[in-house]
Amino acid sequence: MISDATLTRFAREVAKYPAEQKQSAVMACLAIVQQEQGFISETAEIDIAAYLGMPQIAVHEVTTFYNMYNQHPVGKYKLNVCTNLPCLLRDGGKALEYLEKKLGISTGDTTPDGLFTLQQCECLGACADAPVMLVNDRSMCSFMSDDKLDQLVDSLRAAEGRA
Repeated sequence: MISDATLTRFAREVAKYPAEQKQSAVMACLAIVQQEQGFISETAEIDIAAYLGMPQIAVHEVTTFYNMYNQHPVGKYKLNVCTNLPCLLRDGGKALEYLEKKLGISTGDTTPDGLFTLQQCECLGACADAPVMLVNDRSMCSFMSDDKLDQLVDSLRAAEGRA
């Protein structure tokens, strides 16, 4: 269910576009829901579609096209490792495998404590810095050797008091 506060935020985004183009705010509305709820549920897609006057499938297409939208609950730290060809050639696949072993989960899974979700992603636009990864869709990490991966995971655990 979309709250009144969320609807107010939606209205601010929709106001940035001409009235006949309010569907242009779909990505902003998805980001708002994810920020508030942690992921985009089917119910949220239906609510956004109704608010913007567009088919639910059109909202779902946006949700599933972009890697930044979570379609189910994820851990506090979402780790996206680039596995596009340039990163694979520079050990992106090895970085992903290393994190699977370190975290004790497979790609696509979340650690039992809910702290980490591990995902692969397509090009992050930093091929020269490979292997690269994105933490919580915001922080780019470059040249991710095993040592740097250890430092990242250990520092995030320490920040949560779970060293």
